[in-house]
Amino acid sequence: LSELGSESAKIKAMGIMDKLSTDKTVKVLNILEKNIQDGSKLSTLLNHNNDTEDEERLWREVTKSADACLTAINIMTSPNMPKAVYIEDVIERVIQYTKFHLQNTLYPQYDPVYRVDPHGGGVLSSKAKRAKCSTHKQRVIVMLYNKVCDIVSSLSELLEIQLLTDTTILQVSSMGITPFFVENVSELQLCAIKLVTAVSIF
Repeated sequence: LSELGSESAKIKAMGIMDKLSTDKTVKVLNILEKNIQDGSKLSTLLNHNNDTEDEERLWREVTKSADACLTAINIMTSPNMPKAVYIEDVIERVIQYTKFHLQNTLYPQYDPVYRVDPHGGGVLSSKAKRAKCSTHKQRVIVMLYNKVCDIVSSLSELLEIQLLTDTTILQVSSMGITPFFVENVSELQLCAIKLVTAVSIF
């Protein structure tokens, strides 16, 4: 899926995605939706102990779903695509995945205000949190953060191409506004500006 994500970005840049068969593209999008769904509600904050196999598997699922989101968005935001590729369920799934992992995975890692001790002890101190976060995990978080920034940025492109339902627009709006209340996410805030601008034009 990672390879598919980068290849779809190249094909989009070349402007030849529309040369692919519409039926096959729609089939690919439906398969991608299942992959997005796999990681769209997985909480990565369940285990604060040292890295375990379970935790690594969990992160793999989450990043795999991020790659599926990017591939789907790359297909939909390519030039001259047929109407059939703008599948509402896929768009909603991408938004659901992005919102969930911003709130539950990325914001808690970047801003102490969003960190809550899972054992009910209130907010975790940033020192305690840092001590429990391995280098491998930090690398995965940065990778996920970059992918989510790309997804948010691409969603603003999608808004300029395709008319979305009011419910979806409300979801996108809240996703675009929240980053401005979070510390240490300047790249995401830049992407969110594009998203909010696209929503206001919409």
